[in-house]
Amino acid sequence: MTATLVAKDVAGGFAHRTLFEGVDLTVAPGDVVGVVGANGAGKSTLLRILAGELEPLAGTVSVAPADAFVGWLPQEHERIPGETTAAYIARRAGCTQATAAMEAAAAALADPAPGQPDPAEAYAVALDHWLATGAADLDERLPAVLADLGLDTDAVRPDTTEMTALSGGQAARVGLAALLVSRFDIVLLDEPTNDLDLDGLERLERFVGELRGPVVLVSHDREFLARTVTRVLELDLAQNTTTVYGGGYESYLEEREVARRHRREEYEEFAERKADLVARARTQREWSSQGVRNAIRKAPDNDKIRRRAATESSEKQAQKVRQMESRIARLEEVVEPRKEWTLQFTIGAAPRSSSVVATLDNAVVRQGDFVLGPVSLQVAAGERIGITGPNGAGKSTLLRLLLGRRQPDEGRASIGSSVAIGEIDQARAEFTGSERLVDRFEQRVPDWPTADVRTLLAKFGLGADHVERAVDDLSPGERTRAGLALLQARGTNVLVLDEPTNHLDCPPSNNSSRLSTATTGRCCW
Repeated sequence: MTATLVAKDVAGGFAHRTLFEGVDLTVAPGDVVGVVGANGAGKSTLLRILAGELEPLAGTVSVAPADAFVGWLPQEHERIPGETTAAYIARRAGCTQATAAMEAAAAALADPAPGQPDPAEAYAVALDHWLATGAADLDERLPAVLADLGLDTDAVRPDTTEMTALSGGQAARVGLAALLVSRFDIVLLDEPTNDLDLDGLERLERFVGELRGPVVLVSHDREFLARTVTRVLELDLAQNTTTVYGGGYESYLEEREVARRHRREEYEEFAERKADLVARARTQREWSSQGVRNAIRKAPDNDKIRRRAATESSEKQAQKVRQMESRIARLEEVVEPRKEWTLQFTIGAAPRSSSVVATLDNAVVRQGDFVLGPVSLQVAAGERIGITGPNGAGKSTLLRLLLGRRQPDEGRASIGSSVAIGEIDQARAEFTGSERLVDRFEQRVPDWPTADVRTLLAKFGLGADHVERAVDDLSPGERTRAGLALLQARGTNVLVLDEPTNHLDCPPSNNSSRLSTATTGRCCW
């Protein structure tokens, strides 16, 4: 189906805070719009509004035709206990909901209730939607996709393996599988590159490039944006503006730089002009006052002609002052561009640990049919180790083994003395739950006064509005910032980063190279 998504003057945010406003966007077939902006600018909120999951604070969102199938894939995988990978894919692709709606319509058709709308018409609509989602042949299409993604192994059995048993990378691949089997008319993707290895990223890029319908995606991955998007919507948190840039990502970077330079030049020209007029008005005012004083001091009482001339001169100076003030008032005000917030922090240091941080000796871990090892490894103080590998290879499992959080089923694992671990884990588990952010942070640093906690969090872009909110209400990027703040607050001598670049924003740059970091295929810098 050919579909179009239209947003008119859309504003989004919370009841007490507007994140963005005035968004005008039309996404037609073949368009791939990339939404960029700092953490907390409202990118995920915008996608939820476009998907119909959240009401806008102002404006309207419409799709044409009205029955177009809009698919929204949020950045965090909602893993329901007991749900198998196959059931998760069906739900995420919209097939489960369409099947339930069709079955409910069929039941109403078999036993119509008096006074209700025509059940035959409702069933026809539900059936059409069920067919449009691809639910009819999902069971036939799914095995080939799973096999192509390596998700039909002994370790992952789609019909029996639960989503809660998968690693972050495996869950990301399952999410990619749901996208590949979906039949969305309009696709909304929120941070789709998170946790994917390089092979998964290439598949995702190819899929987005081959889509015929409209696509709106949020990403901090510069290369993914450069290779996929045709337009860019920037939510500028610092300037409180929303701007649509034509062309791809590279074109956006160039136009953005030119526009910002022009705004700075316009403001500097305005400020210089205003300062000059103010200075001239001040000089005219001083001359007028000085002329009056001189006339009073020098003019004799009976010299009326000289007194009149001096008075006329002072009145002319006063008139010039009024003219200058009028010119200042007529100047068109140019607002000074706000400086962008920049994160600068240091990681707190703990006393030095033993020279050997962790040791594995023929360690083996078994998780169902998955086996990691045997692994023999020694981590020494001062070493920098990057762990790479495809999704599901056991990178996070290896980290848990090294940190003593998982005992090997065979072999031996030990951790050195005086080891103080600072960690950004893949799930950001330190900051989940219903507690306020300030309360959760204070639990982690009980010796810190509340005022110091709030000051530190503010340095990481988490102000008064953020610290009072429940941790679960924060965006993933904001929770990652809280984790970074915790690294600064607590001393550490062993730093562990598991997919640290997930969800984090980064300043736009013309350098879109992919770099490898510990346990991540690439990052945004």
